[in-house]
Amino acid sequence: MLRTFLKPLAYICIIFMITACSNEMGHEKQDIVVKKQVGDENKYETFNKITDTKRVEEVRKILNDAHWKNAQVDFIRPADYQFIYEFKNPDFDAKAVLHRVWISPKKDELQIIRGDFDYTQLPKAESARLFEILTGERLGED
Repeated sequence: MLRTFLKPLAYICIIFMITACSNEMGHEKQDIVVKKQVGDENKYETFNKITDTKRVEEVRKILNDAHWKNAQVDFIRPADYQFIYEFKNPDFDAKAVLHRVWISPKKDELQIIRGDFDYTQLPKAESARLFEILTGERLGED
């Protein structure tokens, strides 16, 4: 009788430990810090901070679904925006990867360089959604 009670309890404990460990390793709580270009130079100031977990996850999904190319891309002007993921847990040591964002000349698509060599151009719908999350504004509006 005791054995039949302990077996399901052991399974529950194992599942609980796996869930707790995976949460600490792969789903660390993060914010996104967005910086906007100041003037015509390569200078940026903090523009927005995204703390809502659902919005952070939506940004992550948009970027994960993007078609990234490993390429060295040079733009004639500095990025319009930059952002990084900021970990809420100071004990969690992870390297922040800079995302640089350019608005296309038609102001309907975003081009992004992640780190040094990952490049993507987002489709219009994803560009509009990402821009709205990052800035709180609609893409194409001045």
